[in-house]
Amino acid sequence: MERSWTAWCVASAVAIASAGLFAGCGGGARQDEDEPSGTFKVDVVKASFPKNQSISSAATMKVTVRNADTRTIPNIAVTISAGDAAGGGGFATRSESSGQSDPTRALWIVDSEPRGGGTAYVSTWALGPLRAGQTRSFVWKLTPVTAGSHTLRYRVAAGLNGKAKAQVDGGGEASGTFRVNVSDKPPQTTVDPQSGDVVEQQ
Repeated sequence: MERSWTAWCVASAVAIASAGLFAGCGGGARQDEDEPSGTFKVDVVKASFPKNQSISSAATMKVTVRNADTRTIPNIAVTISAGDAAGGGGFATRSESSGQSDPTRALWIVDSEPRGGGTAYVSTWALGPLRAGQTRSFVWKLTPVTAGSHTLRYRVAAGLNGKAKAQVDGGGEASGTFRVNVSDKPPQTTVDPQSGDVVEQQ
């Protein structure tokens, strides 16, 4: 799994570089230009995403990370992939059927992403330096568009180019998975007569 994840990340970076999408290509400073080397301890305080969702009904994914080290993490980041490491970048997967002009299939539409976290890397968001003991939350607002059972994987990093690595206490990688069932039926909704809010029926 680790080998396939690394291969996917390298392939993604090469593809972006070829397309001229790295921040450095435009004359600005690369986000990973001065990244120090080292391993930093982190704690995934909370990772949440509803297990049961419905087509076209918004859902929130949240990953909260704490710096459990004594040093400042250079650039706390989270990468998302669908299925296994080679399954697809971000909130999409790749179809195995031949003859398709575009094998990429969206699983979720990203309505909003972690504020200020956009990077030049595929499906990776970074929220800058994180001092010892501090926490930071990555929040995505998503709308599912493909019914079925899906798996999303998140992986925390301490930087963008692989020099600064993030590990949990004990030495394991800071990562996890969300297994989600998306119904093809939109949820039943009613309007609360007192507040006027739209309420989804469970």
